Amino acid sequence: MAGRGQLRVYLGAAAGVGKTYRMLEEGHRRRDRGTDVAVGFVECHGRRYTEALVEGLPVTPRRTISYRGASFTEMDLDAVLSRRPQVALVDELAHTNVPGSSHAKRWQDIQALLDAGITVITTVNIQHLESLNDVVAQITGLPQRETVPDSVVRQADQIELVDMTPEALRRRMVHGNIYGPEKVVAALGHYFRVGNLTALRELALLWVADKVDEELDRYRAEHHITRTWETRERVVVALTGGSEGETLIRRAARIAARTKGADLLAVHVARNDGLAGADPAHLARQRALLESLGGTYHQVIGGDVPTALLDFARGVNATQLVLGASRRGRAAQIFAPGVGVTTTAGSGSIDVHLVTHEQVNRGRRAVTLTRGLTRARRIAGFAVTALGLPLLTVVLTQFRGALTLPSDFLLYLGAVVAVALVGGLYPALAAALAGFALLNWYFVPPFHQWTIVDRENILALVVFLAVATAVSTVVDLSARRTSEAARARAQAETLSTLAGSVLRGSRPLPALLDQVRETFGLTGVTLLERRPDTPSGPDLQHDPAAWRVAAAVGEQPCLTPAEGDADVPVDDDLRLVLHGHPLPAADRRVIEACAAQAAVALRQERLEERAAAVGPLAEVDRLRTALLRSVSHDLRSPLASAKAAVDSLRGDIEFSDEDRRELLDTAEDSLARLGRLVENLLDMSRLQAGALAMAPQLISLAEAVPRAVDDLGEAGRNVRIQISDDLPDINADPALLERALANLLTNALRYSAPGEPPLITASEHLDRVEVRVVDRGPGVPATEWDRIFLPFQRLGDCDNATGVGLGLALARGLIEAMGGTLTPEATPGGGLTMAIGLPVAEPTDAGLDQAADPAILNRLDHWRIGPNRQDEPEGQGAQADVRIEPTPGGATS
Repeated sequence: MAGRGQLRVYLGAAAGVGKTYRMLEEGHRRRDRGTDVAVGFVECHGRRYTEALVEGLPVTPRRTISYRGASFTEMDLDAVLSRRPQVALVDELAHTNVPGSSHAKRWQDIQALLDAGITVITTVNIQHLESLNDVVAQITGLPQRETVPDSVVRQADQIELVDMTPEALRRRMVHGNIYGPEKVVAALGHYFRVGNLTALRELALLWVADKVDEELDRYRAEHHITRTWETRERVVVALTGGSEGETLIRRAARIAARTKGADLLAVHVARNDGLAGADPAHLARQRALLESLGGTYHQVIGGDVPTALLDFARGVNATQLVLGASRRGRAAQIFAPGVGVTTTAGSGSIDVHLVTHEQVNRGRRAVTLTRGLTRARRIAGFAVTALGLPLLTVVLTQFRGALTLPSDFLLYLGAVVAVALVGGLYPALAAALAGFALLNWYFVPPFHQWTIVDRENILALVVFLAVATAVSTVVDLSARRTSEAARARAQAETLSTLAGSVLRGSRPLPALLDQVRETFGLTGVTLLERRPDTPSGPDLQHDPAAWRVAAAVGEQPCLTPAEGDADVPVDDDLRLVLHGHPLPAADRRVIEACAAQAAVALRQERLEERAAAVGPLAEVDRLRTALLRSVSHDLRSPLASAKAAVDSLRGDIEFSDEDRRELLDTAEDSLARLGRLVENLLDMSRLQAGALAMAPQLISLAEAVPRAVDDLGEAGRNVRIQISDDLPDINADPALLERALANLLTNALRYSAPGEPPLITASEHLDRVEVRVVDRGPGVPATEWDRIFLPFQRLGDCDNATGVGLGLALARGLIEAMGGTLTPEATPGGGLTMAIGLPVAEPTDAGLDQAADPAILNRLDHWRIGPNRQDEPEGQGAQADVRIEPTPGGATS
C-alpha cells in the first residue's frame, strides 16, 4: 500500500498575489525534472498569464454537474485517482463543491488524494481560514462563506507565503491582471483598499510566523536542544509572591514592548520545601496585572529555585529573564549568593535583568530548616560531628580545672542538639555516642581509661546518652513535619493555580490538563474514558478498543492506560494517564485531586452540550407562545371582514352592482391579507425548522424586482425602481426573493414620508450584487437594528393593527437561506435603507440569455424613473428612463 502523499499550500493575503501562478510554476519545475504532474483543477479567472502557464501541463478533464437546472464544472476526483499522478495541482482549497460531487468541500477531495499517496499542491487565501473568518469580516465588511478548518492547513508538510505589498497588488489590479476593467474601480474602492490589504497581509504574516514557531519548537524537542535560539523575543519574569512582583511585571512588560511581537511570560516556583514570603493575594493581583498586559502566567514546582527558573526559561526558548534584586542583607549574602546571582551565573545565553525595588535589603522572614532529612543535610550533620566534637574536646581540656563535670556534660549535650538541627536523627545519634566516649576518656576519672570508678558518673553518662537520643528524635520529627507542611503548602498553591486556570478558561477541561502537564513537567496528559459495555479483565489496561480519548494535551495521546508512565483512576470509567516521567509518590495526591477536577470538567462539558441541544427546542416554544399572542387580532380582522361581506351578499338585501363589487373587493382583499399572513407564518416555521424548500435558478433582477412590486397591488405603483441594464444574473429562488422584496417594500411603504416613495437600486460589487430598498421615513436607531429582525417584534411595541412583526424577520431568513445577507443602513438625510447582498451566478457553458417575459415588459412600462435627486444615497448612480423591448433570442434594454 502506498504511503500518504504530501501537502504543499501556497498561502496569500488576497486574490491576485500570485498563488496559482506559483503553484503552476512549481508544477513545471517538477515536470521538468521527470515528475509525473497533472492539473486536477485550476481556476484562471481570465488572467492571460495564468492561462499561458497552464499550457504544457496535462490537465484532467473536469466533471460537469447539473444542479437546479444549471450546469457547473468541478474537479473530477475519480479521474485524478484513476490517473494516479505523482503530483496533482488543485486550486482553491476552501472551495465549496456543487451538490452531487464526491465531497462537500474541495479540501475533502484533497484529503482523498493524499490518502491515495498522491502529493497535492494547492492554494488558499488567509480570509478563508475558519479561525480568522470573523476577524476578516470585521476588517473588510464581507463575511466569507467558503472556509477551511485551520487544522487542515496546519497539517500541511509545507506552507509557503506568497507575499506582495498592497501598492504592488493595486498596481496589478489597475493593469487588468486580476479583474476585468469593469470591476477594477469598484474593487479598488472597496475590498482592495490599502488598509484592508495591509491588515490582511499582517494576518497572513502572523499566521505563518506562528506555524514556523510550532515547527521550530517541534524540531528543538525532537533533537533535544535546550540552549536558547533567539528567533523571537520572549521575556520571562520570576515572581516570588512578594509585594515587589508588580514592579517586576511592569518592567518586564516595558522590555517586551520594545520589540514588536515579543512574548511576556511570568513564572512562580513553588518550592518543595516551601517558599518564604509567597503571598497568595499578591500572586492573584500580579496574575491579573500580567494578563491585562497581554502576558501568560505559569507555575512550576522545584526544589532549587535557580535551576527551576532556568529550566523553564530554556523550555520556552526565552531570551531575557527578569528577576528582583535580593531582599536579604549583605551579611546573609556572604554565606549564600542568593537566587539572582546563582541564576545569572548559570543563565548562559539568556540575558538576566536584576531589577531593584523598595524591598531590597529589608530582609525576609526567617526560614525554617525544612529539609532536615535530605542527603546533603545528613552529610553536613556527620561533618559537624566529625569536626565539632574533637574541637570541643580540645577546648574543654584546656579548662579542665576551671569547669566541673556537669558543665562538660551540658556543653556536649548542646553540641548533640546542634548536630540534630543540622543533620537530623542519625548524625545526632552518632554525635551522642561519640560524646559519650569522649566524656568517659577525657573528663571522667580516671582519665584516659575506659573504666569508671564513681557510680554517679556512670548514671550521668547514661542519662546524657538518653537525653541526647531523645532530643535528636524530637528535632528530626519536627524537621519531617515541617517538610511535609511545606510540601502541602506548595501543593495547595499548585491546586489554586490550576483552579484559577480552569475558571478563567472557556474550555475548562483542556485548560486543566494543560496546567497539569506544565506544572509537573510532563510531555502529555490524556483523560481516557472506558467505552460502554466493555467487560473487565486482565487485558483491559492494554486494549485500545476498550478506551476512547475524552481529552488530551501535549504529544500523541495515550490510547490505553498502559501506554503512560503513570495512570490515576478517577472512577470505574475514567483514567488520567500521564506521559513524560514516572510520578513521584509525593505528587500523587495532587494529581488525584486534578483527576477529580478533570472528571467534573468533563461532566460539565457534557451538560453544556445537552443544554445547547435543548436550546432550539426552547426557542421553538418561545416562538409558539409569541405567535399565539400576536396573531389573534391579525387572524380575526380579515376573517371578520370577509365573513361580513359574504354574509351581506347572501342576505335578502338587494345591492347595486357597485355595492356588490365593493363587497367582493372587500372579501378578496381580506382573504388576500389572510393568505399573506398564513404564508409568512408557514415560511417562518419552515425557516425555524430548517425545512424550507428552495429551487435556486439563474434570474435577472430586472425581472424579479417588478414581480415583487407588482405583488403589492396599487401601493406598489408609488415605488421607484433604479436598476442598471448591465447587472449580472444571480443564483436565487425567484419566489423566495420576490417574497423577501415584497416584505421589505411593505415595511418601507408603511413608514415612508408623504410624497417620498421608496426607492429600489441595485449595483455590482466584486462577486456580489447589492440591492437597496431606501425609504425616507423616521428611520431606526442603530441600537435597534438587531431587534427589528426578531420574529413578532415591532419597533415601539405598537398594537397588532400594524402587523405581527414577521416581515423583516422573514425577509432576512429568506435572504440568508439563499446565501445572501440583509443589513440595515442609515439613509443619508433620514430614513432607513435595507441592503441585500446576493452572490453573482457563475457562468455556465450553456448560454444564459433568455427572452424577456412580455408580462415583465408590460409591468416595467408602469414605472418611470424621475430626474436624479441630489439627496439620494451615494453609490446609486444616475437615474434614467428604462424600457425593455424583446429581441430575437434575448432582450434589449
